[in-house]
Amino acid sequence: MERMMPGDDQQPVFVLVRPQMGENIGAAARAMWNFGLERMRIIAPRDGWPNQKAVAMASGAGRLLDEAQICATTPEAIGDCVYVFATTARARGLTKPVFTPERAMRMAAEKCAAGAPVAVMFGPERAGLENDDIARANAVINVPVNPEYASLNLAQCVLLTSYEWQRARAGITPERMDMAKTDFAEQIEIEKLAEHYQERLDQAGFFYPEPKAEGMKISLRNMWSRMPLTRADVQMLHGVMRQMVRWKNRGE
Repeated sequence: MERMMPGDDQQPVFVLVRPQMGENIGAAARAMWNFGLERMRIIAPRDGWPNQKAVAMASGAGRLLDEAQICATTPEAIGDCVYVFATTARARGLTKPVFTPERAMRMAAEKCAAGAPVAVMFGPERAGLENDDIARANAVINVPVNPEYASLNLAQCVLLTSYEWQRARAGITPERMDMAKTDFAEQIEIEKLAEHYQERLDQAGFFYPEPKAEGMKISLRNMWSRMPLTRADVQMLHGVMRQMVRWKNRGE
């Protein structure tokens, strides 16, 4: 087996331990490739290798399968790694550090960047990793699933872990606003919109009764300030009010 050199590509190797179905191997490869991971090792696949069902399910990630390393045992698969995580959805009665996928992949990113080869082990579909496999790991990744239904598909677990790796490695912004050919409105534009609505609503007798009028106007202005309006939004809302006034005046 080709050994992983320290810092090689600065990404962990994902180890599928005795996977049972070719389809799940292919789906795992696809999940890895979605998030830029390409180092897979497979320990004793039940249905042999190569596996056409795995290739079909990989759907474009075939190169990852072509380069996957086939191993006979867990020690062989992780022997050149400095730090190993074992994924599990259930407590196994072993004294080990336990991390969420998010925290584990942050650690993996730090270790890989420092030149320490990292492996993440995933167990077979039927029952997950055996204690003998987990005992060889430095730490456990515990996926916080529903305790009443702790079964997690192999490819799902790989996808979740791969996503957390990408978040840790790429520094993904957790929230953004995609602007569709417009910009956010400036305060002066919001002010003019508020004045337009207040003027027209005042003419329509909306601010009633008189003792409550000032509080109603403040609440309306506060509403405008809370709304992240774009210039297109402001133009549309001006148009809405103008059209409503025109419609009201048609019969006069």
